[in-house]
Amino acid sequence: MDEANDKLLLKRTINVKAVVTPRWKEEALQQLQDQINQLDGQLQQMDMQAQRMIAEIQKQSPDPTGDGARQQIESIQSQLTQRKSEMLDQKNKTLQQLQQVQMLEMNEEVNQGQVDSFFSLAKGDNLIQKMQVEVLIRDGLVEDIRGSI
Repeated sequence: MDEANDKLLLKRTINVKAVVTPRWKEEALQQLQDQINQLDGQLQQMDMQAQRMIAEIQKQSPDPTGDGARQQIESIQSQLTQRKSEMLDQKNKTLQQLQQVQMLEMNEEVNQGQVDSFFSLAKGDNLIQKMQVEVLIRDGLVEDIRGSI
């Protein structure tokens, strides 16, 4: 029998888990804090840009209190409010993640992400077992490969 017909090369998604260590926790907290700081900076920058745009409209408009200028200003304020709301939601989610990371116990396993992997499948193999593989890392180093490779 032709050996090429007996095997398939398939792709699977592998879950990557990390062991919580002091180093992992410190890096995770720092990344989340950096995201929060970046969001705060973007919020401040948006406020300043909106204020400049409104001031420019008022300066260039022959009638700063007229309907045209007022509509432009309201449009800018509406867009700013919507964008700020989205960013504040994102910031709140990041703050929740920060709290969750702070509460993690040492040596606890947490999901770190996923990677794709190829594997051979032959007649008689258990497809379910071959699909259920995960990698455990500790401070970036592979500590364990769980499942059928």
